Amino acid sequence: MRPILIGILAAMFFAVTFILNQSMQGNGGHWIYSAALRFYLMLPLLVVIVAYRRRLGRVWSALREAPYFWLTYGTIGFGIFYSGICLAADYSPGWLIAGTWQVTILAGPLLAPLFKQTIPWASLRYSLLIVAGVCLMQLSVADGVSVSTLLLGVLPVICAAIAYPLGNRKMMERYGDELDVFDRILGMTVASLPFWFVLSAVAYVQVGLPSAGQVGQSGLVALFSGVIATSLFFYATTLVRTEPVRLAAVEATQSFEILFTVLGEMLFLHAVFPNSLALFGMLLVMLGMTIHSLKQAQSKEVPEI
Repeated sequence: MRPILIGILAAMFFAVTFILNQSMQGNGGHWIYSAALRFYLMLPLLVVIVAYRRRLGRVWSALREAPYFWLTYGTIGFGIFYSGICLAADYSPGWLIAGTWQVTILAGPLLAPLFKQTIPWASLRYSLLIVAGVCLMQLSVADGVSVSTLLLGVLPVICAAIAYPLGNRKMMERYGDELDVFDRILGMTVASLPFWFVLSAVAYVQVGLPSAGQVGQSGLVALFSGVIATSLFFYATTLVRTEPVRLAAVEATQSFEILFTVLGEMLFLHAVFPNSLALFGMLLVMLGMTIHSLKQAQSKEVPEI
């Protein structure tokens, strides 16, 4: 029971991302700064963690050994991923982004051919519940919204849901035996900096410097989501890494991000409670994630951490 509770706690901290992105958007913060500041502020935290564990030398050696590899997949896995999440916040409520983000559980298996593996179609059929749930949530906000606004609220999240597992899996494929999770996160953060520098220059031309409030809220995202939530989630999965069914149950707890985001937006941002169609869509997404994870466990296909 303890790993599941830790997984749910991690989901709560992950939800901070969606809530604070909405808060920054509502206060006029540019989406580029919401994205870039998270990684600028994560960097010193990660350096301290990795230095404390005496692994900075290993990360630096890996970066020097294959700079173009790191730049490519750091930009994809962190740059495209998080810029998509933040761009969508200008057009969709946080709970809708959190729900749509769950399609990332489909993206990983569908990327299998890029890693010389076959797509596990049998387990993916249960994930159609996730797709159906996301569609229902999108339909719940479609009235009175232009097609372009609807697409700008969903397509960047879909791109993010593909980019994140692609970048992470490419890193695990090459450095899984050499670098641990914090090493890889630090390396990818450093490698994504050129992407963030370019985007930040665009934001500066458009709106000038970010406000102190946006910097502070981005710092909270970096701490709560980038460090605390990640640490809790990987700790929970480590506790049950040799037990596929329990591991699947822990991974399914991440669907609680949707509920925590809804509650957080209502509590802190005074958002309107989603309608019945949206709620039904959320339930389908959570059910789909749970069944998908359990079917993976039963087939002994332990998901990559």
